[in-house]
Amino acid sequence: MILRSFLASVCLFLPATIAQALSLQFSGDLMQGGLAWTRVPPNAQVWLDKQQVPVLPDGRVLLGFHRDEPAEVTLTVRIADSQVTSKRLSIVQRKYKIQRINGLAKNKVKAPPDPAIQARISRENAEVKSARAVITPYPLFDTGFIWPARGKKTGVYGSQRILNGKPSRPHYGVDVAAPRGTRVIAPADGIVRLVQGDNYYSGGTIILDHGYGLSSSFLHLQSFNVTVGQAVRQGTMIGTIGSTGRSTGPHLDWRMNWFGKRIDPEPLIRDKLLPY
Repeated sequence: MILRSFLASVCLFLPATIAQALSLQFSGDLMQGGLAWTRVPPNAQVWLDKQQVPVLPDGRVLLGFHRDEPAEVTLTVRIADSQVTSKRLSIVQRKYKIQRINGLAKNKVKAPPDPAIQARISRENAEVKSARAVITPYPLFDTGFIWPARGKKTGVYGSQRILNGKPSRPHYGVDVAAPRGTRVIAPADGIVRLVQGDNYYSGGTIILDHGYGLSSSFLHLQSFNVTVGQAVRQGTMIGTIGSTGRSTGPHLDWRMNWFGKRIDPEPLIRDKLLPY
């Protein structure tokens, strides 16, 4: 069962030189694909496992968890060089929609692209990775999130097909089916970091930076209303739904990343996740 809202308190006891124990309050979802908040002293340094996490000037810390995040992760907080403590956090494990299809002919199972196409895919992936690597020091996500398009939800985060016993790549987004030309809007404030017209897999693609490692990607777009570097407000039209790239019909595939981790967009809308 997906955890809809999670609130926990963890006390981390630092050396006696600290006047009081550091108390961490969590909001959001400590679950696979989830996004959660905590707060530390503004001068602290924080790591989630081996990844250093930015601390906002007011001490807020954003934490994201991948689709296949293990059941426990380590949160490390350092106030000063000699004042370090770690705590294991329990991550709720989710059950995903898995479809198993056996007995398919070989030509019905996706084969690897030829070398020329693979080179193109690698180049496009590098551009996407570079766009997502930008760390904007503004909490543009403070607006909260709304749906970027109106339509029928036809795909969910984490779903996967296993074809002839071989797992395909999981689906990391939420699909919204709607007619070509349907408006796509910014789900939260952001800065446009990437506009690509015809990626091999994702077709027309926009990446919107929400600050501090959190970004949205919008795939299979037909047209664009923004340019790279443009700041947009929540609700601003950024493009239109299409069926470009590897797509079987017009729809929007909305994905979110926290640095290199794939985040489920739906809980952010469902829980109206906002910093406390």
